[in-house]
Amino acid sequence: MTDLPPAMTNSREAGLHQSRWRKFLQYIEVPTDPGVPNTPWLNRDLIPMPKERRTYKIWSYFIYWCISGFCTAGYTTGSTLLAYGLDARQAIVSLVIGGLLLGVLCVACGWMGERHHIGFTVACRFSWGMRGAYFPVIFRAFVIIFWDGLQAYWGGQAIAVTIGAIIPGFAHMKQTLAGGTLFTKDFIGMIIYYVFFIAIMRIPPERLQRPFIVSSVMFCGTLIGLLAWAVSNTHSGGPLFREQASPVHGGTGWAMLFGITAILGAWGGATVGQSDWTRYANRPYAPTLSQLIAAPFCIIVCATIGIIVTSCAQEIVGSLIWEPFLLLATLQDYYNDSPRVRVAIFFAGLGCACAQLGINIVFNSVSAGMDLSGVVPRYINIRRGAYLLTFLGLASNPWQYLSKASTFLTVISSFGTFFAPFSGIILADYFVVRRCVIKLEDCYIGDKRSIYWYRNGVHWRAPLAWVLGVFPTVPGLIMTTLDATAWNMWVRIFHIAFFVGLLISFVTFSVICWVSPPGNVGVGVSYHEENSFEEEGDPESEEKKELV
Repeated sequence: MTDLPPAMTNSREAGLHQSRWRKFLQYIEVPTDPGVPNTPWLNRDLIPMPKERRTYKIWSYFIYWCISGFCTAGYTTGSTLLAYGLDARQAIVSLVIGGLLLGVLCVACGWMGERHHIGFTVACRFSWGMRGAYFPVIFRAFVIIFWDGLQAYWGGQAIAVTIGAIIPGFAHMKQTLAGGTLFTKDFIGMIIYYVFFIAIMRIPPERLQRPFIVSSVMFCGTLIGLLAWAVSNTHSGGPLFREQASPVHGGTGWAMLFGITAILGAWGGATVGQSDWTRYANRPYAPTLSQLIAAPFCIIVCATIGIIVTSCAQEIVGSLIWEPFLLLATLQDYYNDSPRVRVAIFFAGLGCACAQLGINIVFNSVSAGMDLSGVVPRYINIRRGAYLLTFLGLASNPWQYLSKASTFLTVISSFGTFFAPFSGIILADYFVVRRCVIKLEDCYIGDKRSIYWYRNGVHWRAPLAWVLGVFPTVPGLIMTTLDATAWNMWVRIFHIAFFVGLLISFVTFSVICWVSPPGNVGVGVSYHEENSFEEEGDPESEEKKELV
C-alpha cells in the first residue's frame, strides 16, 4: 500500500482537528427553543419574550419592588443623606421626592420591555447600532461585576452572623485572610452564599416569583423586628432626630437636591435595566402600578426604618452602625450571647442573607447575564452569564477595595453618572425620535440588511450625545476622588450628575436627530405582535436566503 504524501496527511489531520473543534463548539452552544436558533445576535434569552414565558402579573412586580426597595442598600440610604448635612426629617422628605421621581423614571425606562418585550441589551441596538450597542452593554456588565462582588460580600457577612447565632464560637473568630482585610468567617459565609446563589440561578427568571416572595417576607420580618426592638428600648426616634441640619456645602436646598440625586443614582442601574424585567409582564401596564406606588413606598419605608433603627441603636450600644447585619453582630456581643437574643439574631441574619440573594439576582445577575449573552449569544445565556459573573465578582476581591473605601467607593458610586446618559439616549430615541415604533426583526440582523446597521454598525449620534452628557460631570468626579473636601462649581455639578447626564443626553440626542434624522424612523410596529418576530424576522432564515 502506497503511503500518502505528507501534504495530504497534514491536510487530513487539520480537517479532523477542525471537525472536532466544530463539534465541541456545537456541543457547548446554549439550549435553543423551536424556531429560535443560536446566531451571533440571537438566542432564546434575547428574543422578544414569547407569551408562554411572560408570567409576571401585577403582584409579581410588587414583590419585585419589595426586593429592590427592602434591601441593605435601601436601609443604608439614610447614611448618604445625613452625610450631606440634612437632619433626619429632611432626609425623609428627600426620600419621598426621590422615590416618586424614581417611580416615574422606572415606568419610562420599562415601557419598551412592556410593549416590545425586549431588554436593555437589545434596546441598545436600535439606539447605538448593532455594533455600537456593545459599548453600553459591556460597560454595564463591567460595573455590575464590582457590585456583584460587594453584594456577595455583604451576603457572606450576613450568613456569618446567622451561623454565629447558632455557634457563638464562630461569631467570635478573629482569624483573618488576605493580609488582615478579610475575616475567615466572612469568607466562609461568602462561599456558602454563592452556593445558594448558584442553586437559585438555575431557576429561569420567569419562574423566580416564589423565591422572591421568600426573600421579601424574610427581610421584612428583619426590619419589623429591628424597628420594634429599637423603638421599645428608646421610646423615641433616637439622637439623630434631635440633631439640627448642618449642610456640608451650600444651603439646605442644595443638600436636599444632592440627596435626591443620590437616591436616583443609587437605583440608576435598576432604572436603565427596567425593561430586563418588564418584558416578562403578562399584559400591558402590569408593572406600571408597582413602579409608581410600590417602588417609592418600599424605598421610603426601608430607608426611614434604617434611619430610626440606626439612631436608636446609637443611643443603646453607643455606636453608629448603618449595616443591619453588622448591627446584629454587635447586639449578640452587647447581650452577651443570650440564647433568646441569638434566636432572634439567627432569623434576622437569615433575612439579611435572603435580601442579599434577592437584590443580587434582581439588579445584577439577570441583567449582566443578558448583557454577556448579547456579546456571545451562541455560548452564553442568562444562566451561564450569571455563573460567569459569580466567578468574576469573587475574583474582584471586594474585601480589598472595601478596606480602601474612601477612594474606590467614590469611583464605583460615580458609575451611576455614566448610566444616566444611557437612559437619556434610549428614552429620547424610543419616545421622541421613534415614537415607540421599532422594527424588531432588524435588531437581530448584523449586517447592512438591518435598518439599525447605520454606518459600519455604529449609530454615531448616540456616542456623541453620551459624551456630551458625561463630560460636565467628569471634572467634579476627578476632583472629588483626589480631594473629598473639594468644593466648586464642577463638584456641585458632579453631585447632581444623574439629573445633568440624563437631561443633557436626552436633549442633545433629540436635537441631533432633529437636525440630522437617522432615516429609519417610523419603520416597524408600536408593540410586539404574537408570532410576528418568529414568522417574519428569523435572522437565520434571512441569512440562508441571502446566501442562496
